[in-house]
Amino acid sequence: MELQNKEFHRVVVTAIIVKDGKYLITQRAFNKKAWPGLWTVPGGGMEVDDYINTPKTTSDCYYFAVTNTLKREVQEEVGLEIDGIRYLLDLVFIRPDGVPVITLSFYCNWKSGEVKLNEENIDYKWVSLEEAKSYELIPGIWGEIEMVDKILKGENPDEIKYNAI
Repeated sequence: MELQNKEFHRVVVTAIIVKDGKYLITQRAFNKKAWPGLWTVPGGGMEVDDYINTPKTTSDCYYFAVTNTLKREVQEEVGLEIDGIRYLLDLVFIRPDGVPVITLSFYCNWKSGEVKLNEENIDYKWVSLEEAKSYELIPGIWGEIEMVDKILKGENPDEIKYNAI
């Protein structure tokens, strides 16, 4: 596979949302470019509109653009408000169309709302770590949920190793 452009990357943010000890997973629509029909966590791509029309934090910079994108994507995809956003990890993959995607994965708390799916997803479930194993997840997602589960149970985030199953 050849990369489309050495300078171009798509930036994506994802949210492992925790509510009452369960994690929200969503099933991707079958028309998605990457991993159609598989289960994942809410998220999506950063857009210039996520910051360009907002006041700059300093004379040159837009602070919190990534977390604001995450809040927008979660609201659009599943209709929820989130808070307590914390960084988990990053990864890069190449989409089937050759576009490299930088993904920033976060975990957060459900703040309010009931799940209302948009057209990008066709189903959702609130699952425990063990229940998540029975779904056809995008490769790597279970390992991310496992990391969050360990963090929430008190393990030191700096000592937790990613486990790709």
